[in-house]
Amino acid sequence: MEFIGDEAGFLSLLKTLHKTLSTDIPLITELLSKDDVNGANRLLHQVKGFAPVFCVDALVERVVTVEALSKHADAPEVRNAFSLMAPQLEQLRSEVAAHLAAHQMGLD
Repeated sequence: MEFIGDEAGFLSLLKTLHKTLSTDIPLITELLSKDDVNGANRLLHQVKGFAPVFCVDALVERVVTVEALSKHADAPEVRNAFSLMAPQLEQLRSEVAAHLAAHQMGLD
């Protein structure tokens, strides 16, 4: 909370996180299905930015690894690595949605 501020600020950041994950997870999947590793890298870089604030250490490490992989690996390798990580990001998105709902925050 020291980094984020008060509870209202925290809930606002969670709302932004939820929106980002809701759009970026499917978009990264789509980009990688088209072998657009550079496009996926830009989005993975964003995910890497919030990971240390909102994710457990194991997921942070995985996000950092997949983002680094997207800088130099071929599309099938990045696609495979992301497909293994995507369910964890989706779980985070679901947990954030539940937390926001518990605090009566809309997701729009």
